[in-house]
Amino acid sequence: MVWPLYPGVNGSHSRMTAPPKPQLQRVLSLSDLILYGIVLVMPIAPVPLFGIAQQLSNGHAVTTILLAMVAMALTAVSYGRMAALYPSAGSAYTYVSRSLNRQFGFLTGWAMFLDYLLVPLICTIYGSLTLGKLMPQVPYVVWVVLFSGTITAINLRGIRFTSRTNLLLMAVMTVVISAFLVLAVRLLLGGGHWSSLVSIQPFYDPKTFHISTILTATSVAALTYGGFDGVTTLAEEVENPRRNVLLAAVAVCLFTGIFGGLQVYLAQMVWPDYHTFSNLETAFLDVSRKVGGEWLFHAMALILIVANIGSGLTAQTGVARLLYGMGRAGALPKTFFTTLGSRSSVPVYNIILVGVLSCAGALVLNYERSAELINFGAFLAFMGVNAAVVRHSFRVRFLEPGHGFFSGVILPAFGFFFCLSIWLNLSKPAKMVGATWFAAGFVYHLIQSRRSSGEAPEFEF
Repeated sequence: MVWPLYPGVNGSHSRMTAPPKPQLQRVLSLSDLILYGIVLVMPIAPVPLFGIAQQLSNGHAVTTILLAMVAMALTAVSYGRMAALYPSAGSAYTYVSRSLNRQFGFLTGWAMFLDYLLVPLICTIYGSLTLGKLMPQVPYVVWVVLFSGTITAINLRGIRFTSRTNLLLMAVMTVVISAFLVLAVRLLLGGGHWSSLVSIQPFYDPKTFHISTILTATSVAALTYGGFDGVTTLAEEVENPRRNVLLAAVAVCLFTGIFGGLQVYLAQMVWPDYHTFSNLETAFLDVSRKVGGEWLFHAMALILIVANIGSGLTAQTGVARLLYGMGRAGALPKTFFTTLGSRSSVPVYNIILVGVLSCAGALVLNYERSAELINFGAFLAFMGVNAAVVRHSFRVRFLEPGHGFFSGVILPAFGFFFCLSIWLNLSKPAKMVGATWFAAGFVYHLIQSRRSSGEAPEFEF
């Protein structure tokens, strides 16, 4: 672009060239991207799910973590393939819309929308439960109101956590969970026998192993890996995205599964009788107290509270922006959903709405049911991404790099059916609520399609 002529100092005309537009720079290495993904998932990801997974799997929580890792790793490969094709995208909604069609893309977006709405809710539930563990004399409802109200108030002021804060938080979490690992090993070896540390029973106990219960528990344990797909959002800023996005997504899943599996394995060995937990949602805190005493119990509780505040803040911000984008596009009433605060410049009504929903939902749902609902939408999105890879591979007749018959069809098809088997084993209440959500989406789709000449409404993730 060339700008018009302007008078020079001496009366002549000189031509001014427009300054170059700022662009995203490919400066992130593979290790940078992996670290980013680990920060998103968090090294203590399996801690909140430990007790629930133990009960649902009849004492095979570590097995469910590893099975979920396989499903997530296969899906991570598919995310990497799609990120290489659409480096400016970064969501399952976009991948499915472009590789399959807009209608399937809408269903994927609607499923992701459910996830976005539930993350602040599940953070409120677990943060309130942890606070109640520290101060049981305060009623749960009080903690729910205070927790959701605090997150909402902070977001209304426009305050957000930065990446440096997340890195610091991850470092503290790593120190605490590493202390747990060391102390747990020392406790187990206290008797002087390796059999107290090394056992196959946490992986497979023939007396209680049933594939149906394992798959049901895996459908909950998969929440451990929530956020691994976030590495695809940096596809425009990473070196060699065709290779590194795929490797980073898989590496994050493998690290989470192995490191998280080690935490769960040691917790199972320290406290094998899951029937004696006072509260399944906070069972890992009981194990921490047994392993390291009161200081480790309080340290673990503190980082869980801070982590849920951080996740709740960013999740509520994300939902509010999603609603704002849909309002701006005319998919939701503009007057309500696009109103910004005069000082904070944030979508105030959206933030308040999400805060109210989180507070009300935390009083109705428990942690297990909320986790299942999140995975109801998440696994539908994962299946959509796997199917998108298969469709694209057939479209290009396996000619593009990384889209041969094995890598472009066999692997994503296996990932699709693995995710489908886990999704089918969600509890009936989760499926009923999820089906209701999709029925509402179908009605919404019909209304919006009539307004926009048959086009499916779009999401701005």
